[in-house]
Amino acid sequence: MTADTTLAPAAPGALRIGPHAVWPPVVLAPMAGITNAPFRTLCREFSGGKGLFVSEMITTRALVERNDKTMQLIHFDATETPRSIQLYGVDPATVGKAVRMIVDEDLADHIDLNFGCPVPKVTRKGGGSALPYKRPLLRAILREAVGNAGELPVTIKMRKGIDDDHLTYLDAGRIAVEEGVTAVALHGRTAAQHYGGTADWDAVARLKEHVPEIPVLGNGDIWCAEDALRMMRETGCDGVVVGRGCLGRPWLFGDLVAAFETPDAPPAAFGFARVAAIMRRHAELLGLWLGDEARGVIDFRKHVPWYTKGFAVGSEARRALASASSLAEMDEQFAGLDLTQPWPAGADGPRGRTAPGKRVVLPDGWLDDPFTCEALSEDAESATSGG
Repeated sequence: MTADTTLAPAAPGALRIGPHAVWPPVVLAPMAGITNAPFRTLCREFSGGKGLFVSEMITTRALVERNDKTMQLIHFDATETPRSIQLYGVDPATVGKAVRMIVDEDLADHIDLNFGCPVPKVTRKGGGSALPYKRPLLRAILREAVGNAGELPVTIKMRKGIDDDHLTYLDAGRIAVEEGVTAVALHGRTAAQHYGGTADWDAVARLKEHVPEIPVLGNGDIWCAEDALRMMRETGCDGVVVGRGCLGRPWLFGDLVAAFETPDAPPAAFGFARVAAIMRRHAELLGLWLGDEARGVIDFRKHVPWYTKGFAVGSEARRALASASSLAEMDEQFAGLDLTQPWPAGADGPRGRTAPGKRVVLPDGWLDDPFTCEALSEDAESATSGG
C-alpha cells in the first residue's frame, strides 16, 4: 500500500504542549491495560522516540493514597521524554492534590485529564464522558488542576457529549481555554456511541474553529498513517491521537513518522516472521516490567488477536497462542505456524472494541440541570487505576 501524498497537511509544524514541541504531531491515546511502559517502549522504538506517549489512566484518589498498582503504573523509563500521565478524577480537591503530588515529586512533565471514558462503571458515577455535562464541576476540576500544575502543561481528552441530545464538547472546550488548559483532544463520538459507528471528524473541525486559541487534536478511526494525514487535512486540527489503531500495530508510529516526514514512503508491511518476533518481545517486556515471565505472557494474551489479524492463523492456533504461559510455549506455537506469510490484504482496519454502546448509565437526575451539581460521592472514583 502506497501513501497518498495528496492527503499530506501543508507544511505541518510541531504540536506545542506547553514547553514541549511534539513532532510529528501524534499522541498515543491512553488505554487501560494497554499503554503501560512496555507498550510505550515498543511504540517509541518504532517512532525513533518521536511523538508523545501517554500512560494508561491513573485514578487521582489512588495516586494520592499511593496505591501499589498505581505507583507501578506511573513508572517511566529513563528514555521517556516528555513523561506524560493521564489522570481521572471527579473531585476537584483530590485532583488538585494529585497534580500537586506530581509536581512536588517530579513524577511527570505533562498531565492529561480524562473526560472521555464511556464505560458504565465510570459514567454511572458521573465520571468520564458524563462529567462535562456538569459545567461548574468541569470548571472546578480544571481550575484545581491548572492551579496546582505550576509550569506543567495540562490538557484534556473528551468526547462530543453524552448523546446527540446532550452535546458538551464546545462548552467544554471554551471552559478549558478560560481555565488555562494547554490543548484539547476530541474523540468524535458520544458516550452513547461507545466505539460503534463512524467518528464525526466534522466535530473536530467545529471545535478547532470554536477554540482557535489552543491546539485541538482529533481522535477516532485512525487505522493507518493516511487516516491521520486525512484527518488533519479535512479538519484543520493541530495533531492526532491514536488509540485502537495501534492495537497489535505498535509500528504504526513508525509509519506516522514516515508519513509526516517523507510522504511518499510506503508504510511498513511486515511478514509474519517479523510480527511474531515483535509479539514475543512485547510479551518479554511485560514480563520484565511485572517481574515475572509467566505474568507477562499471560498479560500479553489479549494482544494475540490484534497482532494476528489478517494472517492465516486459525482459531485453534490463536487459542493456543493466547493460552501460553511462558516464552518457550509461545516459541513452540510460533514454530508450528507459517512464518513466511507476507503482509496480508485486509490486515488494517478496525481493531479492539467496535460494538455500539447502549443507553448511557448516569447518576439519578444527572441530566436535570447542567449548571448544578452536588459533590460526587467518594466511591465515584475507584481506588484502583488503569481501568
